[in-house]
Amino acid sequence: MSLQIGIVGLPNVGKSTLFQALTKKQVDRANYPFCTIDPNVGVVKVPDERIDKLAKISKSVKKIYATVEFVDIAGLVKGASKGEGLGNKFLANIREVDLICYVLRCFKNDKIIKHDSSQDPIADKEILDAEMALKDLETLDKRISGLQREAKSGDKEKIFELEVVKKAKEIIEHDQVLYKENWDKDEKKVLRQYEFLTFKPRLYLLNGNKDEIDENLIKEFEKNNWPYLVINILEEFDAIGLTVDERKELELPEKLEMDNLIVKAYEKLGLITFLTTGEDETRAWTTPKGSSAPQASGVIHTDFEKYFINAEVVSYSDLVEIGGLVLAREKGLVRMEGKDYIIQDGDVIEVRSGK
Repeated sequence: MSLQIGIVGLPNVGKSTLFQALTKKQVDRANYPFCTIDPNVGVVKVPDERIDKLAKISKSVKKIYATVEFVDIAGLVKGASKGEGLGNKFLANIREVDLICYVLRCFKNDKIIKHDSSQDPIADKEILDAEMALKDLETLDKRISGLQREAKSGDKEKIFELEVVKKAKEIIEHDQVLYKENWDKDEKKVLRQYEFLTFKPRLYLLNGNKDEIDENLIKEFEKNNWPYLVINILEEFDAIGLTVDERKELELPEKLEMDNLIVKAYEKLGLITFLTTGEDETRAWTTPKGSSAPQASGVIHTDFEKYFINAEVVSYSDLVEIGGLVLAREKGLVRMEGKDYIIQDGDVIEVRSGK
């Protein structure tokens, strides 16, 4: 499975610079609103030093990392839900992502055009929240109207669906977001089919230096439990491709913070990484936290889940410490796990199936 993250924000907050820093892909970063009209898409490998170490131990020919797909979407403005700016085009593109990354302007630079005269990240966040909520309400109103007619037949599924979408509308009307509510399995199934914007988890990137960000802003994010990162996107962009010594000399960050964005996204979506290794390749695989051994095996190949027998499992730390699978087996560190085993982050597995 590949994770897709939408990069969103008001015009000229650093979205396209972030995208280019992440993907090293050339995009238009001109200093004017709406320079990114069609969404730029870039696939980025998930940084994981475990792949490098395992590949060295196994003498693997290839190293294959997990990937994240970043989508850089044109700047949003107030009124987008009604078609202002690039409005509906923006909102259509964002429906397909798994997680939304808000880029909020915290840097102070009068040379970069601001969408208005204020410098208020919370107000900017509220504009983004409001436009997504309004678009969801539009979708809900249309669907409720249709479901009310369909439910008259007595169809239990339609009656239940109507109850769920009415509940969703009430939540949004009370300035709440759908993803923070405690939905049961059946309710989630109904909501997912509509790809509601407020049902997608969010991560906030405060673009600027730490000394540019008011401590009251940080307190507000922490009080509301809004997951955030502070990154100076332009500095990170300038540091790409330079050695550590070159970064020190230019007083740029020695370690890039961009990697933390991907790690945070995994955490927010409840994803983990398990590994396979051998002479042919060492590879990272992504699966939801709580996946059983057969479910995780299905990520490798659908037949593995269907015909799963068992799996040899050893933890990454044990395998690296002992120095390889052969020695790990000799020391009894490799376990044979069945269908009920829950895969853990960093498990190194070898699947046995009946086909």
